[in-house]
Parts: sequence; structure tokens; C-alpha cells
Amino acid sequence: MKDMKTAVILFGPPGAGKGTQARRLSSELNCPAISTGDILREAVAAGTDLGKTARGYMESGSLVPDSVVDGIVKERIARADCSLGFILDGYPRTIPQAEFVEGLFAPGELHTVVVSILVRDEVLLDRLSGRRVCPGCRKMFHLRNSPSRAGEQCDECGTRLIQRRDDQEAVVRERLQVYRRETEPLIEYYRSRKVYFEVEGDGSAAGIFESILGVVRARRGTMAGGG
Repeated sequence: MKDMKTAVILFGPPGAGKGTQARRLSSELNCPAISTGDILREAVAAGTDLGKTARGYMESGSLVPDSVVDGIVKERIARADCSLGFILDGYPRTIPQAEFVEGLFAPGELHTVVVSILVRDEVLLDRLSGRRVCPGCRKMFHLRNSPSRAGEQCDECGTRLIQRRDDQEAVVRERLQVYRRETEPLIEYYRSRKVYFEVEGDGSAAGIFESILGVVRARRGTMAGGG
């Protein structure tokens, strides 16, 4: 039991708040939150080989190929800070990816809990199309819900805010279609393994966090009890 790792996988469409919840869970559970989206965007900005490969897919709203993302995840979860477990935000998105990450561990070594954040489409469109990001310090803003006091500049570092191309409404709609077509089959994959749970995601960030944490704690208790 001492070698058990817990993988918390946050599931949900673009704009569901997975990144926010992953960071809060990381602090609470003392294990790293791994965002494949953040890693890929940093690679694109830096102009690395990985970034050049991923850029075209990301800008069109398509999924980056498994072969690219799998390599990122394998390298990241092999680090020492993942010794107790990790939180995945944005991965896996396909059944082959799910099988890949499970195959990295010996039988019984990894215990998974999948939490899906449910949010209505109209809420998602508002969240994403109104989102602005600071390319300097990466602080996030929203035109209506949390605008910058400095207008079009970041409150923290003064850098001009930008709208990511994948947050534009047309691309958001395409991202949602891709999500449903290629990612939602994971619901049944994880449900059949009895590790899939759902929480409502239209409420406050604090309320959503408590719901997710309750699921994770209950699942950990079940695992510790041998269930």
C-alpha cells in the first residue's frame, strides 16, 4: 500500500475550470497539477520543435496527436514530485491516451479517480470568449467577471492583455465539438471501471472545489479500505 499513487483526472469541456481546480487540489493534496495545455502553449511561445508541431493543431481547435502528448506526460510523471500521485488537467482526452498512462504503472500501483465538471454550453462560451491572459505573468482576466483594473493591461506586471486564438468564439465552438466527438467516450471507459464521478460546474469556484475534494477523499477512503 505504501507505493500506491493516486491519479486525479479532471474531466470536462474547455472552460469548465479544470485548471483552477487542479491548482487548488495540488495545494490541498500536496502533489503536482500537470496541464498538458500549458506545457504545449509554452512550447509554442518558445518556438521549440514540439511547439512547431503542436501549433497548427492548437490554432485550428484540433487535438494534438497522441504521440506528442503521450511523450510529454510520460516524462512529467516520472519526476520525483509525482511520487505520491498527480493531478491531470487536459489529459487523457482519448481512450488510447488513457490506456497509455495506465500502462506506465504496474498493476495495482496507480489508483485513479476521474471527476467530470459539468457546465452548460452557454456558460462555457461566455467564460472562454471573454477571457484575457497576460503573456508576461500569465495571470487570467475576464472582460465581465474579473476585468483588469488597468483596462487592457495586466494589474500585476503592466503587460498588454491578449485573447488567445483558441478562446475566440468560432474556435471555442469547434473545440466543444471536438471534445464531444473524441473525448466523451472516456466517460464510459472510466465509468465501466467504477472510477468516474460528476460534479456540477456552474456554481462558485469554492463550491466546485469542495465537491471535487469530497469525491477524491471518499475515493481514497474506499481504496484504503480495499474497496
